[in-house]
Amino acid sequence: MPVYNERATLEEIVQRVQAVDLTVNPQGDNPLLPGPVVFERELVIVDDGSTDGTREILDAWRAHPTPGMQIIYHAQNSGKGAALRTGFQHATGDVLVVQDADLEYDPRDYVKLLEPLLEGRSPVIYGSRFMGGPRSAMSLTHTLGNKFLTVVTNVLYGTSLSDMETCYKCFRREVIDGMALRSRAFEIEPELTAKILKRGYPIFEVPISYNGRAFHEGKKIGWRDGFSAVRTLFKYRFVD
Repeated sequence: MPVYNERATLEEIVQRVQAVDLTVNPQGDNPLLPGPVVFERELVIVDDGSTDGTREILDAWRAHPTPGMQIIYHAQNSGKGAALRTGFQHATGDVLVVQDADLEYDPRDYVKLLEPLLEGRSPVIYGSRFMGGPRSAMSLTHTLGNKFLTVVTNVLYGTSLSDMETCYKCFRREVIDGMALRSRAFEIEPELTAKILKRGYPIFEVPISYNGRAFHEGKKIGWRDGFSAVRTLFKYRFVD
């Protein structure tokens, strides 16, 4: 969980993550599928130089450690990509799920991500905001920007995704083992997708819920990030 200036939402999103039932029942007729699986929860929080009081909340949690929770500080703001890279390095689990701290995504959807993973559909599962799941109305510019970046991804990498920019990316650890991730800011999303696809892993999508917030509510992604994402997609199509 990368965190930057999320004092207003941090406590609630952590409560939601800790409360979600991680019992997963794989579906299908394959007799080799396991029965119900209960995933052990590990939450790695990376504070990326917050200055709004977020760190005071984290300090209090650090003073009374919770089993299964790691809290890591960046000395200064370095970007979402840098925070995710730190989180990946410190996580110990076999399956990784990215969770933003702004309440746009619902941790109750974890089971939707984990079911197809256990069923062997793919070692990489994305939660799509554009497959009919419940969601609040997204601004027209945000919708068009997301769809444009997804189309660029599909054309460059020969895939058929519906939501490349989704936060909810779930994958087995071996998918990114040894992967040289370089992005420091929001271009981490296209870099991850590009390098996953170039490694030959198919991406399986499932519908999720989405409660997007507007810029005046603290949303941090702007139009400049879209240009950066396009550059990243083209760059990693032709270089490692």
